[in-house]
Amino acid sequence: MLCIKNGRIHDLVKEEPYVADILVKDGKIAAIGEHLEADGAEVMDASGRDVYPGFVDAHSHLGLDGYGIGFEGQDYNEGSDPCTPQLRGIDSFNPMDPTVNMAAMGGVTCVGTGPGSANVLGGTFFAVKTTGRCVDDMVVKDPVAMKCAFGENPKRFYKGRGNEVRMATAAHLREMLLKASDYKERKEAAGDDPLKRPAFDMKLEALIPVLNREIPLKAHAHQANDILTAIRIAKEFHVKLTLEHTTEGNLIVDELVKAGYPCAVGPSLGHATKFELQNKTWTTPGVLAKAGCQVSIITDAPVTPQKYLSLCAAMAVRAGMEPYEALKAITINPAKHLGIEDRVGSLAVGKDADILIFSGDPLDGISLPDQVLIDGKLIENTSGQL
Repeated sequence: MLCIKNGRIHDLVKEEPYVADILVKDGKIAAIGEHLEADGAEVMDASGRDVYPGFVDAHSHLGLDGYGIGFEGQDYNEGSDPCTPQLRGIDSFNPMDPTVNMAAMGGVTCVGTGPGSANVLGGTFFAVKTTGRCVDDMVVKDPVAMKCAFGENPKRFYKGRGNEVRMATAAHLREMLLKASDYKERKEAAGDDPLKRPAFDMKLEALIPVLNREIPLKAHAHQANDILTAIRIAKEFHVKLTLEHTTEGNLIVDELVKAGYPCAVGPSLGHATKFELQNKTWTTPGVLAKAGCQVSIITDAPVTPQKYLSLCAAMAVRAGMEPYEALKAITINPAKHLGIEDRVGSLAVGKDADILIFSGDPLDGISLPDQVLIDGKLIENTSGQL
């Protein structure tokens, strides 16, 4: 049992901070209030410091792209087939990779991670804590989404192999969803009679949770027309959708507000390395949030190292985003984006005790947490880097 005393609490439930104690028991937040009894508990004095929920990154490839080891550590894109929905990100995750601890030391305590964007359908994302030795013990939720991709990446990766234009990408996705719909209907019509069931198809099985609206399509889309194609297909098949990167979302704000899908924006820190990034700007998160969209700020790690998530939020504030909206964009909004807001993203009784204690301001662009707790346990710097 642990009691964090006298910290200025930013719970992300209400906007204004307040001074209180947090009682942690069995990895969960047991109580929040003034002058909590702490008999038998370890006491951590947070007087004069600020206490936040652990940061959440809704979109990355943490643990699937190894640190400093080249091709051998790149386990996030399967290049044999443009449609691989049967793949599961959890099966490539390496909890021993140094970037996992580096993320934690930057205050990122939970991430959505999974396949890259080479494939039209890449497989499932999952949500995972940034500490542990066995991924099965670190998982918050698996799966959280089915990765799909539009635009330059699948075109470039499969050039000369049947996917050279945007029309082809959309057609591949439609074909898989149509086949999965037919497969699902045939399974349901067969009932308990195994002789009437269609032949087992692992790809189509993997898409049934999408068709059942149990998980969303997680659509990699930078360019405005790609974003709108993702929306068009999601509406066509009546499936859930989250928009990932949303680089040109500032150009189609009204359409995004009307559609109502969660928007993850980033990575914004770095060079515009391809044509579809030419309109990348730090103003996009703030513009979308002000318009009423649910906005998450993402690193797309390793494109931007995960430990710089709060720096990305700080840059969005510098470009005009309201500070509280920026904090929401790296805490409760990404938790909602991943469907895990019952566990993480804010400080509330019953939630996981993922807690950050700061002497500085996480939105000043330079401050790192003094202490990081995941499931109520203090995390040590094992990577040797800040």
